[in-house]
Amino acid sequence: MADNELYKKGMAVRRQVLGDAYVDKATANVDDFNRDFQRIVTEYCWGEVWTRSVLSNKQRSLNNLCIIATLNRAAEFEIHVRGALRNGCTPEEIRDTLIQVAVYAGIPAGVEAFRIAKKVLAEEGAL
Repeated sequence: MADNELYKKGMAVRRQVLGDAYVDKATANVDDFNRDFQRIVTEYCWGEVWTRSVLSNKQRSLNNLCIIATLNRAAEFEIHVRGALRNGCTPEEIRDTLIQVAVYAGIPAGVEAFRIAKKVLAEEGAL
């Protein structure tokens, strides 16, 4: 896909946060239509943003939970709850993050986020 340092750094942190199985599945489906998009996601989301040093990956995960829950993107939210756990977020931190989402983004966004998070936390043995 790409052979540059930003891509390599991005892929390393993407695997660290989301896990090899998820990343392998996402990259196995790369074709001429989505190749550039997958490169951009890896280079910019993961290589540019997630490798910065001011925020911890734990904080980035909590930020992502807020943003993705607000956007009501269930599939992405689910994988980022798993990523938040991998980054050391506790169920209590995730819960309080979702309470803030409910207050600032609306109860329906909070309801959906809590439903998905509870499912993931149970599957991961965190509840």
